[in-house]
Amino acid sequence: MRYFLLTCIILICGCQDNTPVIGPYPTEGLASWYNHGLTASGEKYGKYTCAMRTREFGGYYLVCNLDNNKCVRVRHNDFGPAIRLFRQGRIIDLSREAFARIADLKKGLIRVRIGEVSSGKIE
Repeated sequence: MRYFLLTCIILICGCQDNTPVIGPYPTEGLASWYNHGLTASGEKYGKYTCAMRTREFGGYYLVCNLDNNKCVRVRHNDFGPAIRLFRQGRIIDLSREAFARIADLKKGLIRVRIGEVSSGKIE
C-alpha cells in the first residue's frame, strides 16, 4: 500500500507541466478558456483570472481579442497552457467569464494580444 501511494504521488507531481518560458513572453498568440476550482497559486479559480507559463503570480494583464478589439483585464494566478499547446501558439488560458467578455465561448480559441497593466480592482 505504501508503494502504491508513493507511486501515485510521483505520477501526479510528474504530470504537472509548469516549465516557465525562457526569454520574453509572447504578446500575441492564441487564447482558450478553462473552468476549475483550485489554481497553482493555491487560490480559488476566479471570474477574471488567467493561466500563463510564467512564474510570477499576481500580475494584471489586458487581453484583447484581435478579431473584434474587445479587451478584458485579468489577474495571473495559474500555470498554463500545457507546454505542447504553448509550442503550438497558445499563450494564455482565460477563466470562462473573462473569455466570454471578449468572445463567444463556442469559439474555443481566439487570437489575442496581451499586455501587462497596473494592479487594481478587476470589474
